[in-house]
Amino acid sequence: MAEITMVQAIQQALTIEMEKDPCVVILGEDVGRNGGVFRVTDGLIEKFGKDRVIDTPLAESAIIGTSVGMSVNGLKPVAEIQFLGFIYEAMDQIASQAARMRFKSAGRFHVPMVIRSPYGGGVRTPELHSDSLEALFSHTPGLKIVMPSNPYDAKGLLISAIRDNDPVLFLEPMKLYRTCKQEVPEGEYEIQIGKAHIVKEGHHATIVSWGPPVQTLKKIVDEYEKEDIHLELIDLRTVAPIDIETILKSVEKTERLLIVHEAVKTNGIGAEIAALVSEKGLFSLSAPILRVTGYDTPYPVGTVEDDWLPNDKRIKLSVEKLLSY
Repeated sequence: MAEITMVQAIQQALTIEMEKDPCVVILGEDVGRNGGVFRVTDGLIEKFGKDRVIDTPLAESAIIGTSVGMSVNGLKPVAEIQFLGFIYEAMDQIASQAARMRFKSAGRFHVPMVIRSPYGGGVRTPELHSDSLEALFSHTPGLKIVMPSNPYDAKGLLISAIRDNDPVLFLEPMKLYRTCKQEVPEGEYEIQIGKAHIVKEGHHATIVSWGPPVQTLKKIVDEYEKEDIHLELIDLRTVAPIDIETILKSVEKTERLLIVHEAVKTNGIGAEIAALVSEKGLFSLSAPILRVTGYDTPYPVGTVEDDWLPNDKRIKLSVEKLLSY
């Protein structure tokens, strides 16, 4: 197995599915000739032609609206929104059309489409480029939301997303596009959507996260292990649906829960996880559920983001507080 980046893993997944199924098409701003702003689709237009790798106008609502029409007519579009902060223009098409189509057609129509979009901080982007908006869409029944933290998961989850019969919002962490390398099989494989991964087993406390913070947490968990403190790290992978069973089983063992995510704190996915654990596993807890998240402000520009994002200092303070109970 070759060690590759997340960009390469995603491109492999797209190539495999386009070779396997002629109904898979890619569309979005600059995905063709330029190969995408991060070069994820580089070379695909030469391989599959302009009828399957389609450069669109700068119109997010049109990209998603067209994809919905393609889907109900037998195609499997993979639409790219250049940055997640640009997705507001397409929220009507996503929430009112794509996610509801199977429900409002009584199962007659399905929308087998994927919406890919880069997100996340730590790369010094301008405004509206680093926002983590997964919570906005988690309130939309009928839509799955996938957020991988490494190349292996990104490839397997994207293949599963393209093969899914319903719409999937596939969010790709910009910070990890080229900074995270991993051994990834060359061939096809699927990872189940909605199933979390236990990155590290432990018994002193449970930490749940997804996306870029998982890589930060892996280092922190290793540091605590040297002090004979064993933290269980769960990579959620998918925030809709949430694999609450894996979390509850872990909390039954550790009796403590810390949730870490980049998005703002209020009404984030972390709040939903905390509520679910309180409803289903309250008597397993020996301490309050804690969260380390972004702040309730617009995403900051410049070096301020180092303090805005969940960092080593903030996470370790919460771990120490959790262990003190």
